[in-house]
Amino acid sequence: MQIKLVEVGLRDGLQNERIILGTEDKVRVAKGLLAAGIRHLEVTSFVSPRWIPQLADATQLAQQLPSLADVVYRALVPNRKGAERAAQTPIHEWAVFMSASETHNRKNINKSISDTYPVLREVMEMAKEQGIRVRGYVSTVFGCPYEGKVSTAQVLRVCEQLLQMGVYEISLGDTIGVATPKAVKSLLQECQQHIPLTQIAGHFHDTRGTGLANAYTALEMGVHTLDTSLGGLGGCPYAPGASGNLATEDVLYLLQQEGIDTGIDLARVCETSEFVQTKCRRPLPSKVLQSHLAQKRQEKRGDES
Repeated sequence: MQIKLVEVGLRDGLQNERIILGTEDKVRVAKGLLAAGIRHLEVTSFVSPRWIPQLADATQLAQQLPSLADVVYRALVPNRKGAERAAQTPIHEWAVFMSASETHNRKNINKSISDTYPVLREVMEMAKEQGIRVRGYVSTVFGCPYEGKVSTAQVLRVCEQLLQMGVYEISLGDTIGVATPKAVKSLLQECQQHIPLTQIAGHFHDTRGTGLANAYTALEMGVHTLDTSLGGLGGCPYAPGASGNLATEDVLYLLQQEGIDTGIDLARVCETSEFVQTKCRRPLPSKVLQSHLAQKRQEKRGDES
């Protein structure tokens, strides 16, 4: 089984951190992830710095990233203005985003779902002109912090609109971490009646400790792409109580123990996450990372004794 991990920590993770990492630090993180073998990185967002100051250096970062033939860098592009900025950089792919729930979409994008479609179509048209592939994100597919449960029919309506616009893949987001394996299986069973699961990615949050189980369920159902975030960085500023994304280290450990080769070096990912943890001045939530660091401390004490 070939599993693709899309590392979203530099974008979806850092955008929620109180401490803002400098561009040089972000480049160092990217290089560490690349050295570990990660080849799909979502690195920034071309949104207004007024809304997300943590990603204000989008253009500078994009221009300083190492250029490697087998690496795909992606950035979130919310509208025409963002697309114009992104088009001036060497970013390979764009991503558009919206919510399956009306209230969360208004909170997150300041537009209704119906008013969001024309904005995204404009981005898609620009991407087509530039020859750039575009991924689609759909948030709150299992539940909304304002509306509660979101219907599968509404999720499918949004997904089908994005596919008609021309996105090559849709990442289904459990934004507030309410999903369970049963819910994941149910949604994907319905989705595959309309959308090939080869065009679906799983984007799980571990708010209630079910993220890893949900991801494994998605893999068993036939999804081969997962979004993960180094150290478990992340959350959503418009989803109260939502904790970090599913940790890259935790997913890697599970896959490795199951005999699934990703070509990614877990220890080197942990080294990069340790650097980010130091910069963020707080423990990151990845259980595998914290186990790695505890073992490292123990080995150091042994060497000193």
